[in-house]
Amino acid sequence: MTDTQTQTPKFKTEYIWGVLRILLGWLFLWAFLDKTFGLGYATAPENSWINGGSPTTGYLKYASGGIFGDFYNSISGNPVVDALFMAALLLLGVALILGIGSRISAYGGGLLVLLLWSTNVPPTNNPIIDDHIIYLFLLFGLWRVRAGRTFGLGKWWSETKLVKRFPWLE
Repeated sequence: MTDTQTQTPKFKTEYIWGVLRILLGWLFLWAFLDKTFGLGYATAPENSWINGGSPTTGYLKYASGGIFGDFYNSISGNPVVDALFMAALLLLGVALILGIGSRISAYGGGLLVLLLWSTNVPPTNNPIIDDHIIYLFLLFGLWRVRAGRTFGLGKWWSETKLVKRFPWLE
C-alpha cells in the first residue's frame, strides 16, 4: 500500500475539539437556564430560581450522599451557595460557547465538577469514575489544545489588552 492509500480523511481534529467545547458549554448554560426559568426539564416552573426556588436544594438535599453527604445536605438551599453555583454555571457555559477564558474555565470548571463529583463519594453508578471526572479532563483538554480558537473567539480574546495584561484570563 502506498502512503496515500493509508491516509485518513482530512477532517481537522481542531473541528472536533471546537464542537466538543460548544457542546460542553451548552450543557452548563442549559443547566443555568433550566434552573433559572424552570423550563420543565430538570426544573419545574414553580421551582425555578426566579420563582423563589433554590437551584441547589433538590440535588444537595436529596441526591447527595457518601462521605460528604451530611455536609452537602447542610448547605442545600443556602442563598450564597445558590448564587455561586448559578454564577459558575452561567460563566462556564458562556465562556465555553464563546471560546474565551479557556484557562480560567478549565480551573474554575474543574473545581465545579470536582465539587459536584464529591457530592457522591464513592460514586453511586461506577466504583471508579463518573461523568464529572470526564468533564474535568475534557475541560483541561479544551484549554491545552486551544479549542476556543476553532468556532470561537479565542484568538481574538487572547490578543485583547485585558488578556495581555492578565494572561490567566486566556
